[in-house]
Amino acid sequence: GLALFYGGLGRTKNMLSVLMQVFVIFSVITILWAIYGYSLTFSGAGSFYGNLDKLFLRGIAPDTLSSALSTIPEYVFVAFQSTFAAITCALIVGAFAERMKFSAVMLFSVLWFTFSYVPMAHMVWGGGLLAQDGALDFAGGTVVHINAAMAGLVGAYLVGKRIGFGRESMAPHSLTLTMVGASLLWVGWFGFNAGSAGAANGVAGLAFINTILATGAATVAWIAGEALLKGKPSMLGAASGAVAGLVAVTPAAGLIGPMAAIVLGLIAGPACLWGVSGLKHMLRVDDAFDVFGVHGVGGIVGAILTGVFAAPSLGGTGAADFSIASQVWVQTYSVLITIAWSGIVSLIAYKLIDLTIGLRVSEEQERAGLDISAHGESAYRY
Repeated sequence: GLALFYGGLGRTKNMLSVLMQVFVIFSVITILWAIYGYSLTFSGAGSFYGNLDKLFLRGIAPDTLSSALSTIPEYVFVAFQSTFAAITCALIVGAFAERMKFSAVMLFSVLWFTFSYVPMAHMVWGGGLLAQDGALDFAGGTVVHINAAMAGLVGAYLVGKRIGFGRESMAPHSLTLTMVGASLLWVGWFGFNAGSAGAANGVAGLAFINTILATGAATVAWIAGEALLKGKPSMLGAASGAVAGLVAVTPAAGLIGPMAAIVLGLIAGPACLWGVSGLKHMLRVDDAFDVFGVHGVGGIVGAILTGVFAAPSLGGTGAADFSIASQVWVQTYSVLITIAWSGIVSLIAYKLIDLTIGLRVSEEQERAGLDISAHGESAYRY
């Protein structure tokens, strides 16, 4: 779903390069997750990292239950969490698409997974620093979306703008495939959000319906805003709005009521529309597929508003003594930590790669397209 969503947004000559990056990142990260990522995230009680007690999945058997979600077998939990790690690393590629070396993309993914994804996941879900502070993140607002968005933003700056950016047309080559990708993402997101309940129970049902409602509301809100600003609602806007809603509801999915999910979507749609238009121009960055505008802005909106809508008085599942003010502060603090952590790790990783193998393809390769120059293939026959 992600590969098609991103691939459709690119130009014809770069379609396969986008598919390849997403597909291979997913494959590599799932292996690294089993070797050391799971252990460093979900075993041990450090503030930033766990320990290596479960290196190579040592000590896990078919009858072992997960300590983090004791309702399911640990192998199921390991597999489930591997998809979070893999998709988060793959999200980043949309920011620097169409101009970064395949080898550099893969090396960055390994470094960033090890030093940004794993510690952030441990801090929030593995009992680390932010978990101890009471941060709420049901299925990955900080861990997945803000984390990846910052890595993408830093990468877009350091890799530089595409040749011809702002002068040549860089319109999506297939909004049909982007819509197919968005639809697959929406269905797959039910697995992420409802699955984070760890059981087929009422919380999973709540996360499921919220994932429908927030996404629908954000889609409608985005195209309404687009129609007001540009005179026409677009398919690109509808697909982008859907992803904005999915991103925003992710941290809140099992913690807020259905009506709050609709409100959250109605806020996230216009916020991310501004993120890909106004904010993007302010930042003067070539974030090719609007990773920061959608995942960054949507993740921040969702993470902070989780602190509001989780209140029982607003239909949320928070405790009776839930304080909106104090929870919003914790949520904001967790957002700031994520931005700083991912930003610094990403900056160092990109710089190291640039000094060794280089980040960017040559001008000749970029003009020819990465499909042919990097992979020796074409997505389409002419």
